Amino acid sequence: MSITVNGLDELKKLAGSDLGTSAWIEVTQERIDTFADATGDHQWIHVDPERAKDGPFGAPIAHGFLTLSLFIPLFTELLEVEGVSTKVNYGLDRVRFPAPVKVGSRIRLVAKLASVEDVPDGVQIAVDGTMEIDGGGKPAAVLRSLSRFYV
Repeated sequence: MSITVNGLDELKKLAGSDLGTSAWIEVTQERIDTFADATGDHQWIHVDPERAKDGPFGAPIAHGFLTLSLFIPLFTELLEVEGVSTKVNYGLDRVRFPAPVKVGSRIRLVAKLASVEDVPDGVQIAVDGTMEIDGGGKPAAVLRSLSRFYV
């Protein structure tokens, strides 16, 4: 379920609020292979299912940066900001990958709007996100993402 706000003033009122939980998304071997092709990272632990069976995780795992990149489509399910001219990814304050995402696993995002701060012509938000693994004891990623919204 998405939260929709209109303009920066409404966004500011959400500071400190839980944004909810996204839908699950499956991390398939095809998604992993496509990411490997896009980035040039073809390490066997990601792209060689036969070899990965005998590896430390018993199966291929997603690249940490693939898991991280899925933050954006999952986040857009949670918060829609209308009445702004531009939305940009401003970066990350911190990222950790506590558990690997095995091929075939499902992940989802749980997010909180940690802060909203004024910047010239807009605001910067900090979102605390946890990428959960379906049935997993530890999260796939824990991060703070920064975005800017301009009028």
